[in-house]
Amino acid sequence: MSPTPVLSSCVPFPIEERTLIDVTQKAKDWAIMHGAAMRSKANFSPDALNFAPFILTPSSFPRKEFEKAKELQTIINQLMHNVAHDEEFLTTTLAETIKVDEFTSNLFNVYKKVLANGFGQAYSLGLLRSDYLAHILEDNSIKQVEINTVASSFGGISTHMLPLQSFVMVELGHADKLKNMPENTALSGLCGGMIKAWEVYGARKSVILFIIEDVSYNICDQRFHEFYIREQRPEIKVIRRTLTEVHKEGKLGPNKELFLGEYEVAVIYFRAGYEPDHYPTQDEWDARYMMECSRAIKCPSIHYHLAGTKKVQQALAQPEMLERFISDPEKIKAIGQIFTGLYSLDDSEVGNASYEMALKEPEKFVLKPQREGGGNNVYGVDIPDALRKMSRVERAAWILMDLIQPPISQGYMIRPGGKSPPEIVDLVSELGIFGVILGDVDNVICNYQAGHMLRTKLSTANEGGVAAGLGALDSPYLLD
Repeated sequence: MSPTPVLSSCVPFPIEERTLIDVTQKAKDWAIMHGAAMRSKANFSPDALNFAPFILTPSSFPRKEFEKAKELQTIINQLMHNVAHDEEFLTTTLAETIKVDEFTSNLFNVYKKVLANGFGQAYSLGLLRSDYLAHILEDNSIKQVEINTVASSFGGISTHMLPLQSFVMVELGHADKLKNMPENTALSGLCGGMIKAWEVYGARKSVILFIIEDVSYNICDQRFHEFYIREQRPEIKVIRRTLTEVHKEGKLGPNKELFLGEYEVAVIYFRAGYEPDHYPTQDEWDARYMMECSRAIKCPSIHYHLAGTKKVQQALAQPEMLERFISDPEKIKAIGQIFTGLYSLDDSEVGNASYEMALKEPEKFVLKPQREGGGNNVYGVDIPDALRKMSRVERAAWILMDLIQPPISQGYMIRPGGKSPPEIVDLVSELGIFGVILGDVDNVICNYQAGHMLRTKLSTANEGGVAAGLGALDSPYLLD
C-alpha cells in the first residue's frame, strides 16, 4: 500500500524549540483570555475553564474543495428542509430502524403524536452542519461524513480559531500567509438565524430558550451565541433550561404559546436532547412533546431531528433518491458527488449482502448507529465482532459507510496538560460547513451558508470529537 500523501504545511517544521515554547504559552493564554475554552471533565468546576484543545498553526486544506463545500451548503439546507417535510419518506425510511432502536423510536413516536394532533408552528429553523473529509482516492475531493441537524456545535469557539492562529502566524514571522486563512462568520451567521426566527414569531417580549444538559462542559460555545444575540439585539433575552426543568415549569397557553414561568418562548434551540441519557424519565419525553406542540419555532423541530439520522443519510445516497427532493439536475449531480458508499444492514437481500461485504473486508468500512455526539462508531477490524453480536433485526439500527481516506497534514496539537514543548504529529482534518434555513413546507424565508469549523485529530485516531476529548479545534490554511 502506498503511503498516505502529506499536504504541505503553512510554515516550515520543526519550529525552533525556544520559539515553540514561547509561542505555545502565548497561544494558550490567548485562547483562555478570548474564550476558546471549555470546562474540564476531569476536574469540573463551574468557576474555571481550560483552553479547548487546538492546533497551533492552521492545517492545510484544498482551496477548491473548501469553496465547493461552501457553495453546496444552501443546496444541502434545502435538501434537508424538503426531507424533513416528507412524512412518507421519513416513515418508510425509518420503519425498520424504529423497531430495534429505542431512542429513534421514541423520537418517531413524538413525531407521530404531533402529526396526529397538529403542529402548533409551521416554521422550523435549521442550524445545520455538513461535515467532510478530503478523500485521497479521488484526488482529495470532499466526501460527506455526516449531516448534523441537532446541536451543531462549535460555531462560537471556531470563530475564534482564525484570530488565534493568525496571532501565532504573525508571532512566527508569517504575516504574509494570513491571506490564505478564510474569514469565518459562523457565530454571526448562526445567531442571525435565531434572531430571524424570533422576529418571525412576532412577540416583542418573548425569549429564546436554549435546551441544555445538566452540566455544560462546552459552555463558551453556547454562551457566545447568547452573548452575541444580546449584543446585537438588546431586547432579546436568552434563557437556559434542561428538559427536566421544562417539564416542571412549562405549560401551553390558549393559542399553544409555550410559557416557562413568566416567559413566553419564541425560539427553542436544542443543545441537548440528541442522546438517550438526556431523557432519564418519561418527564423529559413529555417536555419534548409539549415543546413540539407549541407555537415556538424549534431548532430543530422533531421532523428535522429525524431527517438527520444516519438511516436517512444512507437512504439519500441511493441512486435516483435525490430526484425526489431536488429538481435541478446540476444540483443533483453536485450533491451526488459528495456522497460516499452508504449501505443498509436491514434483514433484506441488500442488507444481507452489505453484512457479508463488511465481514469480508472490514478495514474498508465504518459502522454507524443513529447517534450524534461522537464516540459511537465502530471501525475496521472491530466491525465483524460487533456485527456478529447483533441479531438480523438489530442490524437495522446501524448503517455501513465506506471509510474515507483523508490526506495527512502535520502540526502541533496543544492540549491541557500536554507535553512542553509539544511534538510534531501527523493529523487529519474534518471540515464542517454551517448552514441556516428557516421556513415552512411551502415557503423558505432564508437559506444561507453560515461559516465553518475545522476539527483535527491524530491520524491514528478513529474519532475526532473535541467535546468528547478526541480532537482539537483548528482553522483551514487553503492550498491551491
